[in-house]
Formats: sequence, C-alpha cells, structure tokens
Amino acid sequence: MSGHGFHVHGPHDHELEHAAQHGDRFAGSIAVMTAILATIGALFSYMGGATQANASLYKNDAAIRKTEASNRWNYFQAKSSKQNLTEIALALVADDKKPAYQQKLERYEKEKNEIKAEAEKLEAESLAFDQKSDAEMHQHHRWAQATTALQISIALAAIALLTRRKWLEWGMFGVAGIGIVLGALAAVHI
Repeated sequence: MSGHGFHVHGPHDHELEHAAQHGDRFAGSIAVMTAILATIGALFSYMGGATQANASLYKNDAAIRKTEASNRWNYFQAKSSKQNLTEIALALVADDKKPAYQQKLERYEKEKNEIKAEAEKLEAESLAFDQKSDAEMHQHHRWAQATTALQISIALAAIALLTRRKWLEWGMFGVAGIGIVLGALAAVHI
C-alpha cells in the first residue's frame, strides 16, 4: 500500500520485482526451448501429413493399375476363348474356308500377345506404386515418432517449469534429442 510517500512491500511484491530485475533463467531457457521444440514439431507434423497423403495417392494409383491389369487379363481371356472356338471351327469347316479361320487364329494370337504385354506392364506399375506407398508410410511413421517425442519433451518442459526440477529439464533435452534424431532419420528416408 502506498500513500503520501509511505510504501509497504509484501513478500509477493518483492519476489515479482526481483524476477523482473534479474530474470528467471530457468523459466526463460525452458520457454525458449519450448518455442523451438514446438516449431520443429510443427514442421515434423507437416511432413508426416505430407508423407501420409503421398502414401495414399500411391496406393490409389496401385489400385487403379491393378484394376486396369485385371481388365486387360479379362480381355486376354476373351481373346483366348475366341481363339479356342476358332480352332474348333477350323477343324470342322470345309477346306475352302480354312484359310479365313487360320487368319483369325493368327490375329487372335497376335492380339493376345499384345494384351498380355499390356497387362504385365500394368501389374509391374501397380507393384511399383505399392512399394512407393510402403516407403512413404514408413517415412510417415518416422515423422510421427519424431513429432510424438517432441510433444513429450514439451510436456516434460511444462512439468519441469512447474516443479522447478533440473532433472526434468535434462529429461526434456534428452527426449527432444531423440525426437530430432528420429526427424533426421525420416528426412533421409531411414
């Protein structure tokens, strides 16, 4: 209370003035580290989301190629059935009609080979997209692990700040280090 030049300090007022004049190095360092970790965590989280989206896109492309390959194999089977019927007809028709059926047989064989090549190519593309999706999901898990470690380190920072325990501050640095290492592994695709 103050009045006419008379001022009385309470213990709380003295502590606030002391903190304002001298600063709280413990709280200040934890606050700065928390801000840095939150920023790094946000970047890791973004990368995790991006890799998850890429994995979904690759998986979708794999499914599309697999469907196209299946359609080509069905077409191949239809041509095989036509070829088989033509072979039966070739055996049953009169000799003067055999050259026309022989041409059909040769055409069906050529078409089947082309269709088979297309189907095998589509299956290979599907497999490649599946492998890309798996690689992206692995990287996504690394980003998620890194983000989780940073979130845990931020929680440890809050507890350290509230309890003023130095060992919790060191725990925060240790878990943050693990998170950064995991993020580096994700960045280099390990």
